[in-house]
Amino acid sequence: MLRTRATRLLALLAALAAPPLAAQGGRLTVDRIFNSGEFAAADFGPARWLEDGSAYVTMEPSPAVRGGADLVRYAPADGRREVLVSARALVPRGATAALEVDDYAWSGDGGKLLVFTNTRRVWRRNTRGDYWVLDRASGALRKLGGPSAPPSSLMFATFSPDGSRVAYVRQNDLYVESLADGRITRLTSDGSRTTINGTFDWVYEEEFDLRNGFRWSPDGRQIAYWQLDATGVRDFLLINNTDSLYSFVTPVQYPKVGTTNSAARIGVVSAAGGPTRWLSIPGDPRNQYPARMEWAPGSREVVVQHLNRLQNTLQVMVGDAATGGVRTLMTERDSAWVDVVDDWRWMDGGRRFLWISERDGWRHVYLVPRDGSAPTKVTPGAYDVMSVVSVDTAGGWLYFIASPTNATQRSLHRVRLDGSSAAPERVTPAPQGGVHSYDASPDSRWAIHTWSTFDDPPRTELVRLADHQSVRMLEDNAELRARLAALGRQPTEWTKLDNSDGPQLDAWIIKPAGFTGTRQYPLLLYVYGEPAEQTVRDEWGGALYLWHLMLAQQGYLVASVDNRGTPAPLGRAWRKSIYRQMGRVNAADQAAGARALARRPYVDPRRVGIWGWSGGGSSTLNALFRYPDVYATGMAVAPVADLHLYDTIYEERYMGLPQLWEEDFRQGSPLNFAAGLRGNLLVVHGSGDDNVHFQNTEALVNALVAANKQFQMMEYPNRTHGIYEGTNTTRHLFTLLTSYVTTHLPATAPAPER
Repeated sequence: MLRTRATRLLALLAALAAPPLAAQGGRLTVDRIFNSGEFAAADFGPARWLEDGSAYVTMEPSPAVRGGADLVRYAPADGRREVLVSARALVPRGATAALEVDDYAWSGDGGKLLVFTNTRRVWRRNTRGDYWVLDRASGALRKLGGPSAPPSSLMFATFSPDGSRVAYVRQNDLYVESLADGRITRLTSDGSRTTINGTFDWVYEEEFDLRNGFRWSPDGRQIAYWQLDATGVRDFLLINNTDSLYSFVTPVQYPKVGTTNSAARIGVVSAAGGPTRWLSIPGDPRNQYPARMEWAPGSREVVVQHLNRLQNTLQVMVGDAATGGVRTLMTERDSAWVDVVDDWRWMDGGRRFLWISERDGWRHVYLVPRDGSAPTKVTPGAYDVMSVVSVDTAGGWLYFIASPTNATQRSLHRVRLDGSSAAPERVTPAPQGGVHSYDASPDSRWAIHTWSTFDDPPRTELVRLADHQSVRMLEDNAELRARLAALGRQPTEWTKLDNSDGPQLDAWIIKPAGFTGTRQYPLLLYVYGEPAEQTVRDEWGGALYLWHLMLAQQGYLVASVDNRGTPAPLGRAWRKSIYRQMGRVNAADQAAGARALARRPYVDPRRVGIWGWSGGGSSTLNALFRYPDVYATGMAVAPVADLHLYDTIYEERYMGLPQLWEEDFRQGSPLNFAAGLRGNLLVVHGSGDDNVHFQNTEALVNALVAANKQFQMMEYPNRTHGIYEGTNTTRHLFTLLTSYVTTHLPATAPAPER
C-alpha cells in the first residue's frame, strides 16, 4: 500500500522537535527509539514507473493545498520535473480538502487516475475504502460505487484494459462500473460471510498473500475470479473485555491445522454479466489450493498454480475460459514442500513463461514452453535466485537478486536470457555490501536502487541498470546518519559459528562501545528460526537494531543466529531440513550457536538469554525448555505454544498433517516440554491476536502451572499480533522487555556464592 510523504514529514518534525544531540548524549533510551521520531528513516517516494519506462511518478506534498499531495513526473535522464496531477484536481466538489491518496493506478492510456482513499483495515492491511476516478482531460472527479455504497466498502478497484470500466468487490460480490454513464453491473449475487467472491478468507490472505481475487482478461471482455466457500470452517472467537460495559466476541473463520478449509474454485464470467463458467479442476476443493491465477496472453486461457493440501505437488494448469476444461502443463514435486512462484512472466508473445524451481537443489530461473516441452535453465550454478528484477528482452538479459558467496547479503546479478552464461555477472558494484533492492523501469533501462547495511540506514539513487551508473541520489538519509554517528557504538561483527550437528551458522554480534575482551558480558540472542524469516541479514535493522544497540550500550552482547530452515540463500537442503522437524532442528542449531558464542572468553555462560516474536517466541520457548543448561532467561512474544493451534496452510506446509504425523506435532510443540524450564521466562501476548491466538499462551500457562514452574506474563488487551494498537503500546512493551532483561540478565556479573 502506498503512503504519501506525510509520514516522512511527521518523522522530520519529530526529529526537529527532539533535543539537540549534544544535550542527549550518545546513549539511547526506549523513549528516544520508540517515542521521539528522532531515528525514523526517510523513504523515497513512493515512486512508480510509467508503463513505457519514460519516467517515474512520485507523490509529494502540495504547496497549494494544505495536506494534499501532487503526483509528479520525473524524467530519468535529466530529472526534469512535471506535475501530472495536482492536489487541486483531487478536491471533490463541495469539499475543502484533497483526497488523501493511499494508493493509485493509471488507466492504460494514462488519461484517468484511480484513487484509493478513506481506507480501513481488513486483517493485516487496509484493503477496504473509497475509490474515485479523475478524468485528466475534463477534470471530472467522481466516486465509484453509486449512491447506495456505504463509506469505505469497496475493495481492489481495477481499470479494465481499455480504461472504460472499473471492476471491484463489495461485500463479497463482484461488480463492474462503466465510467461513461455510471452504470453498475453486478457479476455475482451470492456473496455472504461464507461465500466469498473476488477476495479471500483469513488464511488465504495470511499464508498465500492473496487479497485481490479477480483478474481482467487482456481483451477486457471477461473476468476470472476466485470463489471461496467457507461453510464448515469453524469460528475462532476473539473476546473483547474492555471496549464496552459487557464483553463481546469477534468471530474469525480460522482453519486450525488438520481441520476443514474453505473450498476454493476459479470461474470466468462475462464483464457484461451472466453465468460463471467454473474451471473443472479435479479433486476435493477443500483439500487443494488454487494458489495463483493469471490470464494467458490471448484471453482464451487461464493459468492456475494448483497445490495439493500437503503442498508438496504444484501443478501448472491451463483452463479453457469457454469450456472450463483443464489440462496440466507442468508439475513440480518435492519431498518437503513446493513454493508458489510470484516471478511469473510471459515471454515471446505468450509462447514461453519464466519459472522458478528448486528441482536441482537451488532456486533457479527456467524458461518453460507453453506447449509443455522441456524447460531451459537460464541461471545455472550453485546459488539461489532470490527474486527477478527485470527481463530485458531487447538486450537479452535477465536481472535478478542473488548472493552466491554471502548468505547475509543481497546484490544484483545478470545472465543471458538464452541460458548461455556460464556464471552470473555481478551488476551491483563489488565494494557495496549489504542488501540491495531495485525497482526497474519496464524497458530495463533504469532502476531505483535502494541499499543499506545492518547498522547504516538506506540510501536510494537512480541508476542506469546495465552499467549501474548512478544518475542522481534520491534520498541519502543524511540527517539520520548524523544522529547515528553521535551514538556510542561499534561496528556489528559478522561471523560463522561451528555446529557439531550440521553446517556452520551465520551470526551477527553487537558489542558495547567500550568493549574489552578482558571481562565477561551477558549475551542476549534474538531469534526467529522458522521458514518465514531470516534474522541474520546485512540490512538496516531500524528500531529493533537500535533497541539491541541500547542494550549493548548498557553492557550487553546482543547476537542473532540463523539456523537451518530459515529462508537463507544456502540451497534447498538448508531450507527444507526443517520439514516435520519444527521445534527440533531449529532449537538444536540455536543451542549450538549459543554454545559456540558462550565459549568465547568475553561471554559469561551463566548469563545467556534469548528472545523472539511469533515464530521467534516459539523458538524461545523451545530453547528454554529443551536446553535449560544453555539459557538462563527468555522472553517469548506472541508464541505458538502448540503447533495444533496454528493455521492449516502454514503449519501443514512445514509439518504435514497431524492426522499422519501426530508425533512430529507433539515433539515440535514447546508446551509439551514445559517441565524442562529452569530459568526465567516472560511471556507476552495480545488478547486480540487473530493470527497466533492468545489461546496459545493460555495453554502454555496451564502446562507451566501443571509442571509447577514459575514465570511472568503480560497480556495486552485486544492488541493484535503486532501489539501496537493503542496509545504508548510499543513504548510500554519495550520498556517491559528492557526491564526484564536488566533484572534477570544483569549487566554486572553477580558475586560468587560463598
